[in-house]
Amino acid sequence: MNALHLLATTVETDQNNPVLNISIFLAFVAVTLIIVIRSGRNNKSAADYYTGGRSFTGPQNGFAIAGDYLSAASFLGIVGAIAISGYDGFMYSIGFLVAWLVALLLVAELMRNTGKFTMADVLSFRLRQGPVRVAAATTTLAVCFFYLLAQMAGAGGLVSLLLGINDKLGQSIVVTVVGALMIVYVLVGGMKGTTWVQIVKAFLLIIGALAMSIWVLALNGFNLSSLLDSAVAESAFGAEILAPGLKYGANPLDFISLALALVLGTAGLPHVLMRFYTVPTAKEARRSVVWAIWLIGAFYIFTLVLGFGAAWLVGADRVLAAPGGVNSAAPLLALELGGPLLLGFISAIAFATILAVVAGITITAATSFAHDIYGSVIKKGKGNPDDEVKVARRTVIVIGVLAIAGGIGVQGQNIAFLVALAFAVAASANLPTILYSLFWRGFTTRGAVWSMYGGLLSAVLLIVFSPVFSGTDTSMFGAGVDFAIFPLSNPGIISIPLGFFLGWLGSVTSTVKESPKLAAEMSVRSLTGHGAEKAVEH
Repeated sequence: MNALHLLATTVETDQNNPVLNISIFLAFVAVTLIIVIRSGRNNKSAADYYTGGRSFTGPQNGFAIAGDYLSAASFLGIVGAIAISGYDGFMYSIGFLVAWLVALLLVAELMRNTGKFTMADVLSFRLRQGPVRVAAATTTLAVCFFYLLAQMAGAGGLVSLLLGINDKLGQSIVVTVVGALMIVYVLVGGMKGTTWVQIVKAFLLIIGALAMSIWVLALNGFNLSSLLDSAVAESAFGAEILAPGLKYGANPLDFISLALALVLGTAGLPHVLMRFYTVPTAKEARRSVVWAIWLIGAFYIFTLVLGFGAAWLVGADRVLAAPGGVNSAAPLLALELGGPLLLGFISAIAFATILAVVAGITITAATSFAHDIYGSVIKKGKGNPDDEVKVARRTVIVIGVLAIAGGIGVQGQNIAFLVALAFAVAASANLPTILYSLFWRGFTTRGAVWSMYGGLLSAVLLIVFSPVFSGTDTSMFGAGVDFAIFPLSNPGIISIPLGFFLGWLGSVTSTVKESPKLAAEMSVRSLTGHGAEKAVEH
């Protein structure tokens, strides 16, 4: 494997052009920073900082949602997973896309109609504010942290490939620089600056993926069957890459657990839910989701072509031997197709993707802490909104430092897989409480707290005691350390039903009944939008 790694690195170094790459990369950073600084000048109130003043149209927000959702996992992780595991890797694309139907049909408009800034605004609307807001802020921070780990791991591998950095220390420095840039983006731009970066980045990412897909198909006479045949001919597994079971055949339960997490997780992701508050009306929220589904759906079709294109033109061995490991498939395919220029362009887009997503996640986590814990719990809702924003800015710095430390620790992990863990935590801790709050009038504060903490703790504990952390060559601690007692890599099959069960159990055993008047008001608001936040606060 060392010889293979050396050979791959030599090949990459011969074709790669670090000076060109860093020039394109710095140009992208400069352009996005200008966008952030210009947008950030208009942040005059808490609503401006948290939700961009609710000034975005449906199509604009649709692009921003796509920009938020099409993370490094979607581009780098899924393309790599398809290149290595074929059919089983494409299941990530299917899961991520189908998840949007759950979000659209069950959550998006109802959350927009009921909330103000954060997920906790909805969950605590008819329940006791203190315990529910603290629990919601805790689960929000946990989900955001897992998601940030994935983006940081992707950034380290991507820029290391771009600059030809192969050692752990160099990649760690790269992760630190990415974290510092992320902190600057959020501190300066707030939600408005972050949203515009996401819009630009979504457009560039979809155009780049489309161009590469057309190029790969053109080399195969625009015949998808011919492309699949080419991939089969180059793969060590032959036709097995076109059939289910290459990755999850030994443990089908792991696949079911992953599928549950992917399909149910999106509707519980705080940074995606927060996007619905950046539009002025529920109608615009609906329009934004429809736009997002079309954009995201098209992109995930491109990942099929790019993944099998990488399996054919790059090969699984060369992908695995590259500095970024499985996450290097898309950049290496770009290098194979268009040389250093296309590699630099695609890598810069991927890097902009990472920056935009981590900025969105970070502002969500900071908003949740400042608005839900500081503003609503510590200050009892009587604090100054400007002080909230100051607390949010300080929280951004703390989250950035933690994300840098975590990102250094998970280098080399498949980022699509790491994001799937974030989805599992979101589906276990947030989704049960969201659905119960919106649709069950008998839901209580105890049910909400039990559901959120129970779902969160079970998901995190199962992840820690799974092969993700120890017992295998790809584990965070390697094969030398083994304390894995849970056999599955994704906890969703256990933790998601447990979250729903605890929400029900806590509610039916609660001796304190919640206000039927508030439950009725929330039902009317969620369905009609009466009393929802408008575009401008007076």
